[in-house]
Amino acid sequence: MNPITYLAPADAAEALDALGGHEGNSMAVGVAKFIAGGTNLIDLMKENVMRPVRLVDINGLPYNQIEETGNGGLKLGALVRNADTAYHPLVRSRYPLLTAAILAGASPQLRNMATNGGNLLQRTRCYYFYDSQVPCNKRDPGTGCSAIGGLSRQHAILGASEHCIATHPSDMCVALAALGAIVHVQSPSGTRQIPFAEFHRLPEDRPDKDTTLAFDELITHLELPDARAFAGHSVYLKLRERASYAFALVSVAAALDLADDGTIREARLTLGSVAHKPWRDLQIEAGLVGARPDAAVFSQAAEALLSNAKGQGANDYKIPMAYRAIVRALTLAAEGTVTNTGEPYISEVTV
Repeated sequence: MNPITYLAPADAAEALDALGGHEGNSMAVGVAKFIAGGTNLIDLMKENVMRPVRLVDINGLPYNQIEETGNGGLKLGALVRNADTAYHPLVRSRYPLLTAAILAGASPQLRNMATNGGNLLQRTRCYYFYDSQVPCNKRDPGTGCSAIGGLSRQHAILGASEHCIATHPSDMCVALAALGAIVHVQSPSGTRQIPFAEFHRLPEDRPDKDTTLAFDELITHLELPDARAFAGHSVYLKLRERASYAFALVSVAAALDLADDGTIREARLTLGSVAHKPWRDLQIEAGLVGARPDAAVFSQAAEALLSNAKGQGANDYKIPMAYRAIVRALTLAAEGTVTNTGEPYISEVTV
């Protein structure tokens, strides 16, 4: 076992300083890591996939609030627990898509511990990534991808590379991508804002890098733009193998803003569990604008979004599954998904 130093800094500057230059890849002894809820990091440490020598506990930092912004949006603190985010009155009423996605993920116990910032940084659930005895480019760059030609039933059909076919596991991130969230981070050199579409990476030749976050950057909060126009017509559809505590095989976040004449004024469409990051295409969304919401229009969008999909054999089923899920989610969104009690529509299907 490796000795671990535990620190609990009083402010962000102290937290960033506590990293102490302990950078490395996921298997390196000598990595320093922030810890909040720990719902993913502790599992990775138990499996010997990540071996930090320093844990920097950031739970005492002032990032645990949800506040309104001046432009009709919301500021979600990075340390707000997932459950508190999902059940917050302003999130439920203005962003039912986000509430639905969070409640479709994990278990109540995990949602009570997991944080908003940590959700963005969770690692893939690829079997080979978790098995430190087999080659994995994400865990140990340059060793190969055991999933290619191996057990690939849960793996990517979009955006994969010859170096990695893992998928991003988050439900919450699929909704955040559809909503156009902005990630705010702080480092010793200052602050910056990262559009959500630019936060997660495709694997390319560096699958060990999940995000564009620098080693010395700390997520402080997420900013949600005003999305009340979508509140009445949004849905999170999750297809999985059992009804609870299971990661998606395919998921869809769909939201529509309908004009008075019933045509689509604006659309949001993001796929989850099909790529290394939430999969969204702005051109396909733009192509829905002005159309009447019907099966033919939604089928065309599904075909376009999946035009470059490629399976590995065992996961070929994901392509028709994703096609049907897109059409189904857009249809449900068009019908209207919020009741007069303000409850979000959550559609979960086991296969």
